[in-house]
Amino acid sequence: MLGGLLQIVMGGLRMGVLAHFVPNAVIRGMLAAIGLILVLKQIPHAVGYDADYEGDFTFIQVDGQNTFSELLNSLNYLQPGAIIVTVLGFLGFFLWRDYGKGDRGVKLTKFAPPHLIVVVLAAAAAAGLAATAYSIGPDHFVKIPDIAQAGGLLGLWQQPSLEAVMDGAVWQTAAVLAAVASIESLLCVEATDRLDPYHRITPADRELKAQGLGNMVSGFLGGLPVTAVIVRSYANLQAGARTRWAAVIHGVILAVATLALASMINQIPLAGLAVILLIVGGKLTPPRLYREMWSKGLNQFLPFIATIVLILLTDLLTGTLLGLAVGVFFVVRDNYRSAFVVTADGPNLYIRFTANVSFLNKARLKHVFEEAERGGMVIIDGTQARHVDNDILDTITDFQSLAHLRDIKVEIKRSPMAGHAFFRSPVDEASAS
Repeated sequence: MLGGLLQIVMGGLRMGVLAHFVPNAVIRGMLAAIGLILVLKQIPHAVGYDADYEGDFTFIQVDGQNTFSELLNSLNYLQPGAIIVTVLGFLGFFLWRDYGKGDRGVKLTKFAPPHLIVVVLAAAAAAGLAATAYSIGPDHFVKIPDIAQAGGLLGLWQQPSLEAVMDGAVWQTAAVLAAVASIESLLCVEATDRLDPYHRITPADRELKAQGLGNMVSGFLGGLPVTAVIVRSYANLQAGARTRWAAVIHGVILAVATLALASMINQIPLAGLAVILLIVGGKLTPPRLYREMWSKGLNQFLPFIATIVLILLTDLLTGTLLGLAVGVFFVVRDNYRSAFVVTADGPNLYIRFTANVSFLNKARLKHVFEEAERGGMVIIDGTQARHVDNDILDTITDFQSLAHLRDIKVEIKRSPMAGHAFFRSPVDEASAS
């Protein structure tokens, strides 16, 4: 609850803008990594091995395995019944998707999405296999608490201990929850906006406030922290969602299903859900995406692929933040290279500042000055620069004061329209009149 309160405060302070500082290459890498993780994590469930819990995104798992060793280990625990459900699920999805479009203009997929057909087929197949040698084990089914067996809805409610508000450790944990939930949500919102066919932009500050309110309610009811999730958002879009009402109705249906239809939902085998997530994961990481990022050059491809690898080897949040660091490195490197341009004409150098020249460019500028040839001329043109750090100005001044010792002439090009005062010349009043 306190974590949600802090998120509302963050939204009020307009901290949602932080999401817009994440490079597109990192966002695309995060989406592709989520797709790969879905595929790698769901393959064991698709063959009937459920040692790792559904929904785990971390590399090191609670069962002692990692994402890749789990794949190999699952080969020792194949369930024929689960494999049959998986095959039927894929057949049902693609056949219904293609047939549902129809040549009569009736799009059956609009009324019964292929994903729903997979769930129905999976539950029916599991029921049909129950009395055979290929029956599916009881641990391979969805498990939602039954309200009737839990003593009613109030029996599931874990009332918060209000006296814990005075505990500093509680506030520390709340701050961590608020930070993690906010960062994940903002990153997922930024990624979801890229998936939106209408290219709308989510108000990030409003998202933080909404997430905070949701976390306060969830905490009050004894639930887990709430964050935005790419998988559900993408599935929602694939099902035809166009407005925010889709998310509201989605939540209402989830509530009704878990409160009133638990016994029915518990008949769904995890292999059926694995089919849906494998399809969603495959669409999030298509081969064409890798070709597209490669065509954009290494400064885009390397942060993209680094984000994917780092997420696969850690977890979603850690990998994305490390990928962001890689992306920032390339941004800084590009700025370092493009801050000024050096043109040589024999012993003469023409140095033109392009936009913003920061202290990061001081080392390169000093190197250029050190390599200047005796008897030459160095022209420094900063008339187009919008910002020049004092470190750079001091470097120019020092070089200017000592250049005569090397028989080097220094000219500072100035203009009345220059953005920085150092390169601005006074307006010639006579010519202006």
